[in-house]
Amino acid sequence: MTTGAPTPTARGRSRARTFLPLGIAAWLVLEIWLLTLVAGAAGGFTVFALLVAGIVLGAVVIKRAGRRAFTNLTETLQRQTAGGEPFDPRAQAPRSSGEGNGLLMLGGLMLMLPGLISDVLGLFLLLPPVRTRLSRSVERSLERRMNAASAGSFGGAFQQARMHRPDGKVVQGEVIVRDDPPADDTPRPPLTP
Repeated sequence: MTTGAPTPTARGRSRARTFLPLGIAAWLVLEIWLLTLVAGAAGGFTVFALLVAGIVLGAVVIKRAGRRAFTNLTETLQRQTAGGEPFDPRAQAPRSSGEGNGLLMLGGLMLMLPGLISDVLGLFLLLPPVRTRLSRSVERSLERRMNAASAGSFGGAFQQARMHRPDGKVVQGEVIVRDDPPADDTPRPPLTP
């Protein structure tokens, strides 16, 4: 017996679920091919030294960004408690341009991944102008998505409800919320058992 709702197998796969594994596989093949080219031109020891240098530099960057994030958190908490105000997680510590710790940590992680393409991407993320531009574009994109999601769809999320019956069947329905009292003002007798 069907309920009218599409089954999970009837839905199509999203593009991300289809192309992400293919993109990762292509990236890995490209990394390996580039490493073999560099090893053939400069030698295996040079490639090994580059990989070790990337791991060490990435670890240093991640450690430094983590310390900076912890210091910022400590300063914010001290400033909030010294003023007698309760902690507000939305309050941000003043920071200069390009000091995003998340992108620094991502750059360090990219450096730690074995491969030359990931190392180049990690080095680009260490540059303050690149981090600033990337963080602004990501912030704008998130704001657009949040504004699009909040434009009526949050209320729409409560309009559709699924009721689970005791036999396990799912019944689709709508939730209607009324703020006004019922139209008939006749007093009802109390229920007696």
